[in-house]
Amino acid sequence: MSQSNVKKASTVPPTHARAAAVTIGTLAHAAGVGVETVRYYQRRHLLAIPPSTGGIRRYPAATVERIRFIKRSQNLGFSLDEIQELLRLERGGSRNAIRKVAGERLSNIREKIAALEHMARVLSELLCECEHTAVAAPCPIIAALNSDSRT
Repeated sequence: MSQSNVKKASTVPPTHARAAAVTIGTLAHAAGVGVETVRYYQRRHLLAIPPSTGGIRRYPAATVERIRFIKRSQNLGFSLDEIQELLRLERGGSRNAIRKVAGERLSNIREKIAALEHMARVLSELLCECEHTAVAAPCPIIAALNSDSRT
């Protein structure tokens, strides 16, 4: 066999079926999550559990993208229940239904932002009061936390 034939033989890609199936460890690593995260997503019915062949489960390579979809959705604030609904809608739901889920999430995010802005304003006022209150007087921060008048 010539040297060029050896190179060609060694660069032949693996069969499609073999390249498309990965173990849970390889899947988790490729998706940037832990094995327990994959199992948790399976328990939550976000990922299918492939059949075991010879005691080893082989996952389709497309599962990596499914996990990345889940992680990106979580980064946008979607709960796992909402993500499950988005995945269900992906398989044939209307855009109106998808927009409804996303719109509700956006509304919730805006509510959280308003609450965080309120907390920041109150805490800023308390810090200012604390800075300008005599040392002998009770700390305004502690006093406010002991009552529910400002929070």
